[in-house]
Amino acid sequence: MTCVDLIYFNAGGGHRAAARALEQSLQHLHWQVRLVNLVEILDPKGQFYDNLGLQPEDLYNKRLASGLTLGMPQELKLLQWLIRLCHPTMLRKMQAHWLATRPGMVVSLIPNFNRALCQSLSLALPGTPYVTVLTDMADYPPNFWIEPDQPQHVVCGTDHAAAQALSAGVPPARIHQVSGMILSPRFYASSTLDRIVERRKHGLDEQQVVGVVMFGGYGSDTMQRIADKLADTPLILLCGRNAKLAQWLRRRPARAARVVVEFTDDVAYWMQLADFFIGKPGPASVSEAVHMGLPVIIARNAWTMPQERWNTEWVSTHGLGVVVRSFTRVQTAVDEIVGQLPKWQANVRKIQNRAVFEVPEILAGLLG
Repeated sequence: MTCVDLIYFNAGGGHRAAARALEQSLQHLHWQVRLVNLVEILDPKGQFYDNLGLQPEDLYNKRLASGLTLGMPQELKLLQWLIRLCHPTMLRKMQAHWLATRPGMVVSLIPNFNRALCQSLSLALPGTPYVTVLTDMADYPPNFWIEPDQPQHVVCGTDHAAAQALSAGVPPARIHQVSGMILSPRFYASSTLDRIVERRKHGLDEQQVVGVVMFGGYGSDTMQRIADKLADTPLILLCGRNAKLAQWLRRRPARAARVVVEFTDDVAYWMQLADFFIGKPGPASVSEAVHMGLPVIIARNAWTMPQERWNTEWVSTHGLGVVVRSFTRVQTAVDEIVGQLPKWQANVRKIQNRAVFEVPEILAGLLG
């Protein structure tokens, strides 16, 4: 049986979510699909956790939750320098892993480590296909997603990312373009949901325009300021794993209905009850909202993570929502969306994303 490894890590949650979505969409091919956390390859005995009491990704996720993302471009360069410094050690650990597990294909859904992952696979198991599926709408060169000087196939979800790969020197035969970001198959399931009934169940008026606010799987303190600014707007606030944020939002007084939701694996359900989306310009959350027919309100400023900045250009170019410099202007943005909601919704409906079904076809073709 063909064995395919999907490489992810838990930094931000989007990489793990994409790996799980791809795992589900590969089931019809009857492959053995394994989800492999990079941390378990590099630290199989869990020494990092034993020494510090947390995983490496936890530091990153805590910063996302608190909004402390200023200076990320400079820190990324430092991280990449450290990765290069540790390259020989990582090669040895990765080679040992491949020799022990012997995958028939490796699919990376993470950035920064593709040089070591691909080289180690080529050394351990020559000829084994190595594929990187970008879970960002654009690369952040150099050496973020795309490593042109190695036998790495790249799957790109936008014209821009495909053009970046070509300009970086990746042979055209190794560039595979799909129609968007990988979303959970749950977003494509036919629904018999009665929106009026479901809204009433949660105290939402079926006649009002409702916003859904989401800042990734770990939430963000920015949601507190948004909730206060929009005290008169009905909101569904998805807090992810940030229980402290959820408690704060439940205590906060508001003049409109509030639904505060902690971690859920059914974001699609809540988006079906909303009319527009507010959040960070993350590739997954923006793509989910657009796929569910929701115009978006996102911000771009010095705190926006570098790999997510191009996403705001995509939103503006296609007329999918409003990009603000700061969420202090969120009320103005909401008024703009609500004032011309049919126009924004029509623009959003033009985007057709079938990536989760397209990627398996590409992988099957590479395996022959």
